[in-house]
Amino acid sequence: MVSRKKSKAMKKDSQLIIRINGEERDAFVVLCEEMDTSAAREVRRFIRQFVKENAQSQ
Repeated sequence: MVSRKKSKAMKKDSQLIIRINGEERDAFVVLCEEMDTSAAREVRRFIRQFVKENAQSQ
């Protein structure tokens, strides 16, 4: 079970709006569905990994 402190720290309270090609978006969403995940989850995972990898180099 996730502790309440962690739940509050991980609260999704912001949005990031991006513009991408519609065909790329559709292909990404379909692939995510086929892999039983969501586009939002995968974008969040990418952002966390990107920050982790690049924060270490500074």
